[in-house]
Amino acid sequence: MTSARIAAVGSALPERLVTNDDLSQLVDTSDEWIRDRTGIRARRFAGEGETASTLASEAAARSLEAAGVAPSAVDLTIVATISGDQPMPSTAAFVQDRLGLTGGAVDVQAACAGFIYGTDLGAAQIGVGRAETVLVIGTEVLSRFLDFTDRTTCVLFGDGAGAAVLVPGEEPGLIGSILENDGRHARLLEIPSGGSRKPANVDEEGNRENVIRMKDGREVFKRAVVGMAEAATRLLEKSGLSSDDVTLMVPHQANGRIIRAVADRLRFPRERVFVDLEEVGNTSAASVPIALDHAWRRGLLKPGDVVLTAAFGAGLAWGANLIRWTAEAPS
Repeated sequence: MTSARIAAVGSALPERLVTNDDLSQLVDTSDEWIRDRTGIRARRFAGEGETASTLASEAAARSLEAAGVAPSAVDLTIVATISGDQPMPSTAAFVQDRLGLTGGAVDVQAACAGFIYGTDLGAAQIGVGRAETVLVIGTEVLSRFLDFTDRTTCVLFGDGAGAAVLVPGEEPGLIGSILENDGRHARLLEIPSGGSRKPANVDEEGNRENVIRMKDGREVFKRAVVGMAEAATRLLEKSGLSSDDVTLMVPHQANGRIIRAVADRLRFPRERVFVDLEEVGNTSAASVPIALDHAWRRGLLKPGDVVLTAAFGAGLAWGANLIRWTAEAPS
């Protein structure tokens, strides 16, 4: 088996900044209410002409440039998203077209855990010799799937994309992964329409159904904390490492309270947990790669560092990656 490592990462955020005060003009909420419950101050919303594939392409181009890898070298493009450009074809196909990529292209749908899944799948393709360069992207434009009458969900999410370039390495860059899903609770967090069960439409009262619905926020919160912490613990044990060996934990930026609860369960000091939630919000599958890029470009990740990522989302899907960082400081 060939080892896979991350050569570089990149990210892209829309220009439009939407503050909590902006949202308070649309729904019964306030800056204080949102900050207290989520830790979010602002998020980015896509503008006209911006889609999951345009943001993904921008993040991917930055990661390829930072890695010194030509687009023609990419053998496989994996895009994790729940808000792709359209049901068919894949968002990965549109990214290929924009960047002039060739080889395989596929979308992965594991909600907020999508990048965790995509990274493991991409590394596996390198491991068995089916690819040498894999582009893994998490991208979301969730602002177009929000119900701005529901303050429990519309204040959480933002738009953006993050990407990682995976290449072969002499030492394991991706040390290991844990991937989990519990379909018994798939209806706790969902977009009810837009698929073959119920095509996207407007009901008789004029209500949109192709928006994010969370049936029990407390239950989702509890399962997110337990799932992320247990996956991280199992992965460390499987890898023969402890939390003391981890330089930085980069969790899914879902909610400030969730991040703190997971860190406390793992006994991670706050200074070793990266958080950029305040200005970005929850960007679902894009959350982890955006955070990785922000941490890397701020000088918080150096070659040899051990990075633990973990995420939880609809499905219910969750998981963790343990990464030995090999990317040199960005120029």
